[in-house]
Amino acid sequence: MSETPALSVKHLSHAYGARQALDDVSLAVERGAFAVLLGLNGAGKSTLFSLATGLYAARQGAVEIMGYDVGKAPGEALRRLGVVFQARTLDLELSLTQNLLYHAALHGIGPREGLGLVTEALARAGLGERARDRARDLSGGQMRRVEIARALLHRPSLLLLDEPTVGLDIKARAEILAHVRALVAEESLAVLWTTHLIDEVAPPDQVIVLHQGRVLADGTAADIVAGQSADSIGGAFEKLTMKANQ
Repeated sequence: MSETPALSVKHLSHAYGARQALDDVSLAVERGAFAVLLGLNGAGKSTLFSLATGLYAARQGAVEIMGYDVGKAPGEALRRLGVVFQARTLDLELSLTQNLLYHAALHGIGPREGLGLVTEALARAGLGERARDRARDLSGGQMRRVEIARALLHRPSLLLLDEPTVGLDIKARAEILAHVRALVAEESLAVLWTTHLIDEVAPPDQVIVLHQGRVLADGTAADIVAGQSADSIGGAFEKLTMKANQ
């Protein structure tokens, strides 16, 4: 019997008035997998992200995290979830330690245990020596590392990242992507990485192509490329979206 997926989305639909943002979307991310939700701006990625994190309530379909329904058992589901939003969410006037301790307290982690977890998390992010620095003194890439460290403090099984490299330079983008991939390899963390940047996809990755609110393809990047008779994920993505628009 196979294990329950880290993330299971079942026949999920969502509309904003007359505009259909998601149309019968189903997908699964297995435990310990790195999956990419790939789509152009406006494809529905952020809507799916908002439903998966409980920011919006799902009216049609369901989202489950480690087998727990976000709508029916939000406490159990969200306890197993770490989130990095696209918009920066650190308090710029607080130190890195203070930012992370506040998050730990929200998860019911006491000060003594929290400080140990924060020290460990910042060291793993390569920012141990900056623990007392204010968040405003960091670069954009360093802020992202802190946000990832914060999202993992309560040891979730699934990490969702919504366009985490937006606004970063090429070097910082590559460093953040490598950091998250290392977390998957070393800690068996499941990750759903949303992006519109094709160069963030590697051939072995699970890729879910979302276009105009519908899943066009779901498989490894290599298989999707082969299925579209393309020589790159960019070429496959272009062919898929052209077919969908016809």
